Amino acid sequence: MHTQSIEENTAYVIGVDVGTGSARAGIFDTRGHLVASDKAPIAMFRQGAERVEQSSEDIWQAVVTAIQGAMSNARVTADVITGLGFDATCSLVVIGPRGQPLPVGDEQHPERNIIVWMDHRANEQATRINQHRHPVLDYVGGRISPEMETPKLLWLKENRPTTYQDAWQFLDLTDYLTWRATGSLARSVCTVTCKWTYLAHENRWDPDYFRAIGLEDLADAGFARIGTEMVEPGSALGQGLTKISAEQLGLLPGTPVAAGLIDAHAGGIGSIGAGPDNPPEDNLAYVFGTSSCTMTSTTEPVLVPGVWGPYYSAMVPGYWLNEGGQSAAGAAIEQLLRLHPYSAVAQNLAGQQNQSLPEWLADQAIHNALSVSEAVHCAKGLHVVPEFLGNRAPFADPHCRAVIAGLGMVNELDSLIALYVAGLCGIGYGLRQILEAQEAAGAPVKRLVISGGAGRHPLIRQLLADTTGYAVVAPTSDEPVLLGSAILATVASSHHESIQVAMAEMTSINASYQPCEGELKRLHHNRFQTFAQLQRTARESTLF
Repeated sequence: MHTQSIEENTAYVIGVDVGTGSARAGIFDTRGHLVASDKAPIAMFRQGAERVEQSSEDIWQAVVTAIQGAMSNARVTADVITGLGFDATCSLVVIGPRGQPLPVGDEQHPERNIIVWMDHRANEQATRINQHRHPVLDYVGGRISPEMETPKLLWLKENRPTTYQDAWQFLDLTDYLTWRATGSLARSVCTVTCKWTYLAHENRWDPDYFRAIGLEDLADAGFARIGTEMVEPGSALGQGLTKISAEQLGLLPGTPVAAGLIDAHAGGIGSIGAGPDNPPEDNLAYVFGTSSCTMTSTTEPVLVPGVWGPYYSAMVPGYWLNEGGQSAAGAAIEQLLRLHPYSAVAQNLAGQQNQSLPEWLADQAIHNALSVSEAVHCAKGLHVVPEFLGNRAPFADPHCRAVIAGLGMVNELDSLIALYVAGLCGIGYGLRQILEAQEAAGAPVKRLVISGGAGRHPLIRQLLADTTGYAVVAPTSDEPVLLGSAILATVASSHHESIQVAMAEMTSINASYQPCEGELKRLHHNRFQTFAQLQRTARESTLF
């Protein structure tokens, strides 16, 4: 919860961020200052290692709770809220003709109508789609991912034919939320281009692709079930909030609602900035949350093997976007720590300090080192490739798995700190591979702009600078993802004429972390070589 005093005669907007585990709402003024926020939890249902489901109704109610809580914390009335923006995870929502949820798994639970982004049930379908080598795949880095929507749609058609046949609409979660708010079925260019294979630079779906992979019925019906109207993020939708949704949210009917963004992309526009001295193409947005996402803007399309895109106008209108990242980042660190025998004891100690376990361990690592960069010595001899959910980029290999090398018999605090630092280094070396692949293809950057809840600690930011060799800068806003959605709201409500103008006026940088030099730089070079060797071995081992 965040609360700050409000100003009279000032217009405010609300940004809503729906992540994997919670919905958050932030109230911002049109200069980008956060005055209040609140959040509500979201339920998640797992079945085995690959299936993860959620409920759209549960998520909508969490949005209602978060917005009402933020309004209460800010002590503002609905008449000062002039716009609303949404971002969300790139999860697949399935609804019937009256908007009712349809089951994507167990038919006894029709409320579970969302296949979550991290769900990998469509691995087989993704493999088959990739075997077609259709030209559409050139715009997803050459290989479709099981995290994307067409493999998931094909899985539904083959494994839940009744749900597939009965579905009125298949929507990305962001587009579901804006439909729920406004009644408009317009899709954001961001969602359909990044996750559904819409060719935004040509303003069309490719029917040949859908027919080739077994989804010909979608093409034959004119794509009515996956979107016929595409609009740029920030576009005002319909007539604004409907009467019903306004009553639920505690806002006024007709309040402008913006076409939304995927959550990581909202973090991108809420952090990378804009303007003649800070053009978007200089900055790689690195959103470090449950997963990580890298976003690079270019003025011309750049095809990077293994990196999603290039997508036109998917984040910053008029720019091409290359999107990479790691399927598990914050989640990988949490999984890594759970494997250690001392984890439960350390968790209790962290709780006594009102800290999360990763935050507490980061403090311990710095305390034991001569400098923040020197904390890498804690991990001497220990190496981690944290690819628990495969490699999103630059290898686009969902079958990759994690590696831990160098474990001994010591099971106390120092060895837990070592494992934590080694895991962070592994995240950084994976990021370095993405940066190197993009630079080789013609999409270099000058700095990394970090956002996301898992990347706030100074140790993490410094280690990312050291492991990649790039400066890492942090935005002034503590909530760049929420700010990104608020930026959309200011555009939809005409406070700013474009996303670029809003980015320039509402974002700024307040901290910079420079990469290490000398012996530490050589140490990271050697550790990176070991990381790459272990990673190659792990990828080869999946064959037998």
